[in-house]
Amino acid sequence: MNIEKVIAIDGPSGSGKSTMAKKLAKQLNIVFIDTGSMFRTLSIVLDRLSLKNSSDDQIESALKKINIEYMPNPKTLISVDGEDFTLAIREHHVSELASIYSQKIPVRNFLLQFQRELAQSRVCVMEGRDIGTVVFPNSFCKIFVTASSQVRAQRRLEQLAEKNPNENYNLAKIKEDVEARDKMDMEREVAPLKQAEDAILLDTSDMNEEEVLTFLIKTSHEKAKAAGIPL
Repeated sequence: MNIEKVIAIDGPSGSGKSTMAKKLAKQLNIVFIDTGSMFRTLSIVLDRLSLKNSSDDQIESALKKINIEYMPNPKTLISVDGEDFTLAIREHHVSELASIYSQKIPVRNFLLQFQRELAQSRVCVMEGRDIGTVVFPNSFCKIFVTASSQVRAQRRLEQLAEKNPNENYNLAKIKEDVEARDKMDMEREVAPLKQAEDAILLDTSDMNEEEVLTFLIKTSHEKAKAAGIPL
């Protein structure tokens, strides 16, 4: 078995995995790859083309015509055909779109190849929902990050309020959306959200960011040493 040089961090929406994965990569001085941003971006692009109820062939055809770039410059996280989607993908409604389009086989196949190419020949941190189960099943370090739906909804509300302080957000509605997203992600036929058998479970409900980061750094070093991977 070939060990893949990926720290795979999976977990449900709002668990804080993106924030912590980014900080972990910075602390370890390795590349961070945000797969959620990719699904969100393609969801916006495909929805603009009204492909929600289209066939796999139509979606595949549309994807072949686009040029997606990850971190093409220091100010842009992700772009398609030169358009910067860094801010657009963080809008609350995009979560629902991502749940819908992430179930499409052509979308998952397209991004599977894209993600594997990004991670070739370098150690990186990659987060998502199926990194340790589907994209990189042989990754040397797998961590499943989660938290209660109440905590995740509160975190999401705080994020939204920080970006748009003049908006009135409803915590109960956000919690409902979070749980609905969980259900869709766990029950989808293609690459459902689940903890890999060899992944370490990390429940961050009662942890602060410093505690989570300390755990991730320690675990990453331990796993890298066991796999003989310089970190």
